[in-house]
Amino acid sequence: MSHPRGPLSQLRRGHEELVLELLRKHGPLSRGELGKHCGLSRTTLYDILAELVSTGAVVAASQQDGPRGRGRPAETLTLNPDAGQAIGIDFARRGLHVAAVNLAHEIVGTASEPHAADLPWEQRAELAWRLVRTLTGGGLELGALSAIGVGVVGPVGTVDPEDESDAGDESDPGDDGDFEAPHPVQLLLRERFGVPVLLDNNTRLAALGESIWGAAAGGQDVLYLRLSHGVGGGLVVGGSLHRGAYGLSGEFGHITVDEDGAPCGCGGTGCLETVASIRAVLESCRAAGLAADDVPELVKAAGAGDATALAVLAGVGAAVGRVLAAVCNAIGPSVIVIGGELAETGAALIEPVERALGAQVMPVSRHRVSLRRATLGEVAGALGGIALVLHESPLLSRYPAGPDLAPGLLRQEDPMNQSRHVAGRSGARPAKELP
Repeated sequence: MSHPRGPLSQLRRGHEELVLELLRKHGPLSRGELGKHCGLSRTTLYDILAELVSTGAVVAASQQDGPRGRGRPAETLTLNPDAGQAIGIDFARRGLHVAAVNLAHEIVGTASEPHAADLPWEQRAELAWRLVRTLTGGGLELGALSAIGVGVVGPVGTVDPEDESDAGDESDPGDDGDFEAPHPVQLLLRERFGVPVLLDNNTRLAALGESIWGAAAGGQDVLYLRLSHGVGGGLVVGGSLHRGAYGLSGEFGHITVDEDGAPCGCGGTGCLETVASIRAVLESCRAAGLAADDVPELVKAAGAGDATALAVLAGVGAAVGRVLAAVCNAIGPSVIVIGGELAETGAALIEPVERALGAQVMPVSRHRVSLRRATLGEVAGALGGIALVLHESPLLSRYPAGPDLAPGLLRQEDPMNQSRHVAGRSGARPAKELP
């Protein structure tokens, strides 16, 4: 997939994106109506539409009802849902999550399947192929989107999709070495699907998904933290996902919270991940005399008011809140979203986070930062992968920042989700849901 870089090509691409965005937002429009909305000259608009129709991205819809005077009724144009599908895949540590939407941003389906943490990449790629085939009914047409967005665990550098054939070092991206080398799953999926594979850290993609369709929908400056088997996060700054110079942004789990603490897999000591990961929390529970073998048991104990569970989660929440306050003071987000399996413990964790955050964030920010639980669940990373595809596509490179431009993509209600201000004041703006 080549990306034209000349000024004229970029201008034309911008015109195509404008027309497609108008059709996504308003539905079927006539050429005249499109002309009024977009402000392009008649010649330019008709030329752009001719190209979009020829590629199948736009098709004729039913003609307008009612009298129009002389001549035939005005033909209306609409996005072609069958022109292509965007695929997102999240390769989590112990499971695989896939999602697909069509060109009209209507969800085709989602699917998930757990697997062993040490499952080889070849088998993970095979599993991804099977799940995608299942949710698309056995037929997969990538069409104009012609790419797959993929999230993986660990640091991810930037790789030009056209350079994937230059395999280079296929080492784990978390190892020291060349971050520019393609990840092995890029090569495997490129061979399977025959299209470029756009890659990013899966937690960053979850942040992107929550910022577009989830708890922070419409937010331009968002801090996302996932408390899972690992601890990481993502930043959306000015409406754009922030990757960092080397794909290393969002590593909040490796901020030190206890200089005399346990060693961390990153080589440091006392990182947040040594305190707030699933393994660390369950070990703390067992050390305190609570036999919780997994997160559901911890959730049950916390819900029943078990004093040990509540004490452990209070300590974890305090550490998380201190880290969030430090990052918040440096970045200045308007929304903080907490996701991951440990967020299922609810108020037992979130309220201590809120207290520590309120105590240490700058006073001027206390009543301006909204703390929310994530709403997209395990498919957040896969949906973020789809957004990554739509960013990079020649036709859909600027995915709309708010859900009003992508109706019907996903609805997931979470009655436990709450929108809070840091100091617990009333009047917090509720998390925006898709219509």
